[in-house]
Amino acid sequence: MGLAALLALAGCGSRAPSVPEATPEQVRATVVKLMPSSVADRAGWARDIQVAFTTQRIAATTENLCSVLAVTEQESTYTADPAVPGLGRIARGEIDRRAGKLHVPAFLIDAALGLKSPDGRTYSQRLNSVRTEKELSAIFDDFIGGVPLGQQLFGRFNPVHTGGPMQVSIAFAEAHAEGYPYTVDGSIRRELFSRRGGMYFGIAHLLGYPADYPQPLYRFADFNAGWYASRNAAFQRAVSEASGITLALDGDLILYGSYDAGSTEKAVRSLAPRLGMSERDIRRALEKGDTPEFAETKLYAKVFELGERAAGKPLPRAILPGITLHSPKITRQLTTAWFAQRVDERYRRCLARAPK
Repeated sequence: MGLAALLALAGCGSRAPSVPEATPEQVRATVVKLMPSSVADRAGWARDIQVAFTTQRIAATTENLCSVLAVTEQESTYTADPAVPGLGRIARGEIDRRAGKLHVPAFLIDAALGLKSPDGRTYSQRLNSVRTEKELSAIFDDFIGGVPLGQQLFGRFNPVHTGGPMQVSIAFAEAHAEGYPYTVDGSIRRELFSRRGGMYFGIAHLLGYPADYPQPLYRFADFNAGWYASRNAAFQRAVSEASGITLALDGDLILYGSYDAGSTEKAVRSLAPRLGMSERDIRRALEKGDTPEFAETKLYAKVFELGERAAGKPLPRAILPGITLHSPKITRQLTTAWFAQRVDERYRRCLARAPK
């Protein structure tokens, strides 16, 4: 399903028909009131947020606006291109690690980074002084575009996979660029590092899909772990109850990009006789795990029926995924649950600032 269709569904699910739609001016005024008073250029932030809501046809409710502001505050404290401490060292470590996996000799990496870049400094010098992901991505863009064999040698070495004030995946932005309302400055990757682009794609990632969750906490977890991760983690729990097989409740129902069966699919297959489904039918249903339609499948309904029977009680349809976060930028053990709970705290503080 394309982003436009998902946005339409999301808008239908979140819009209250009896409430008149706010004008762009009213949305911007509301955002300014909801943001902390310490944020610089609140009018500029409000404009970029309003354009994203309007373009994507997402209801600008206080709850939706506060959800966006809470994630932005958690991810960047309202900085369009946040600085990352020790980024140059982190980037060089990632380059060396990936070079080792691809059996690229260290001397070849050193020689390549010793070449002069368009600004007169060597790539190594620029790497040592880099502060933000935008700057780091620009180094790789220059290198790949200006050095012979740059694409072949370094095309896969760029350690920057997220960017902008909401820290959105570059792959997500590139896959959902249709309908982007601004003239693209070179590439979607570069747009993501701007405030307008970062907010547009961040809002799409947070609110641009329908999810019938009992509270925003689970949408915040999905923002970190992937669309429908909270719903799918609850499904995995039901599978465990029904089968007696312990599963990692990470929201991944299949091994994406592979036809091999992962642990969740194998556990569901063990239930096949009780489900009255073939392994092929099970696979087809699980492949819908990143769409809203999965909750409407026979598999989803039957697994919860079996799981609740085994547990002797109703099971929730959403739980926080049990994922430990891994990134070169993360220096302590963090989890998706930690992220969602921190965002939820900021969300509630935002609601408290709403005009009464």
